[in-house]
Amino acid sequence: MSETDNIIFDTATRIFDDLSTPEVINAAEQGEWPEALWQAIEESGLTLTWIPEANGGVGASMLDGFAVIKAAGGAALPVPLAETLMAGWLLAKGGLEVGMEPMTVALLSGGDRGDLNWDGSSLSGIALSVPHARNAKSIVVVVDDSGDKSQVLEFALNSLAGGSLEISPHINLAGEPWDTLTFNNAVPTRCADLEDGTDASSAEALGALTRCVQAAGAMSTALELTIEYSMERVQFGRPIAKFQALQHSVAAFAGQVAAINAAADSAAEAVTFANVIDHAAWIEIATAKTRLEEAVNTGAAIAHQVHGAMGFTYEHRLHHLTRRLWSWRDEYGSESVWSVRLGEEVLQWGAEGLWPSITAVSDRR
Repeated sequence: MSETDNIIFDTATRIFDDLSTPEVINAAEQGEWPEALWQAIEESGLTLTWIPEANGGVGASMLDGFAVIKAAGGAALPVPLAETLMAGWLLAKGGLEVGMEPMTVALLSGGDRGDLNWDGSSLSGIALSVPHARNAKSIVVVVDDSGDKSQVLEFALNSLAGGSLEISPHINLAGEPWDTLTFNNAVPTRCADLEDGTDASSAEALGALTRCVQAAGAMSTALELTIEYSMERVQFGRPIAKFQALQHSVAAFAGQVAAINAAADSAAEAVTFANVIDHAAWIEIATAKTRLEEAVNTGAAIAHQVHGAMGFTYEHRLHHLTRRLWSWRDEYGSESVWSVRLGEEVLQWGAEGLWPSITAVSDRR
C-alpha cells in the first residue's frame, strides 16, 4: 500500500479499536445507536473511501475500501459502514453526489430477500433482511429496465418524492437490525442511469464480496483470540496450547482463515482492477462466496471448542464475531446458490478451456 493507503487503514483500525468495544456492541444490540463511533467514522472520511473526488469523496482506491471493510469485520463493527460504502459506490456509478450519512442497499429481488417491482417511476413491494434500514438515512436500490440500461434509485427517508416506505424492525443472528421494507408506490428522491454495465446483479455480487471480506477480518480476529486464550488457559499444569490435539485444531482453523482471506483478497483485487463487477471479477467473487461457508463453519466451531463456555459469555468478544460470521455466510446468496452459478459457468468453459480460463483470471492483474 502507498503512504495514503496506510493512513486510511491505520485510521480505521485505530477508530475501531478505540470505539467498537464489547460494551458498545452489546448496547447496539439493545437498540442504542453508537453515536460516538459513527461520528468518528464520518469525521475521518471513511464513508467516502470508494467515492471519487468529483462526487464528493476522497478518491481512494477500491482496495482501500476493502481494507477498511476487513478491519470493520475484525472489530465486529455495529454500524452500517460496509453498507454505506456499497450504497455510495452505486450512487457514484450513477454520477450522483454522495454524503457521509449512513446508507444501506435493498436488493430488487432474490428469493429470501423479497420482491420489488419498478414501473419506471415508482417502486412497490417488499424487501426482506435489509441491513440497518432503521438506522439509515437513505435506501439505495438498483433496477434493470427492459433494455440494456440500469438505474440507481435513492430513497431519502426524510424526503420521499411520493408514495411511502415503511420499516418493520427485525434482527439477524448477531442481534443487528436486518429490517423489512415495504415500498408503496415510493418515488425515489434521486435516480440516475448507471455506467460501466453496473446492474442489479452487480449490486448483489458486491454485497457477496463485502460479506466475504468482512468475514475474513472477523475470522482473523477470532483466530488471534483463540491462540491467545489457548496460551493463557492452563489445564493439568500447562497451557492447553501445548496439547497436540488442540494444536491440530488451531492449525486447521488457521488454514481456513488463510483460505478465505486469499479468496476474498483475490476477488477484491479483481474488482479494483476493473473498478466494476465485470465477468472476471464475478468469477472470483463466486469462488470466494462458495468458499465462505466451509471456512465459517469450521473456524467458528474450533474457536468455541477452544474457548469453552468463556466464548459464549456476554462480555467476551468471540461471540460478537462468530454470530456475525454465521449471519454473513448466507447473505447475498448461500454457498449452494453460488456453487450452482459457478458450476454452470465452469461447464461452459469445457475441458479444454478450464485451465486457460482459471489462469486468465490471474494473468489479467
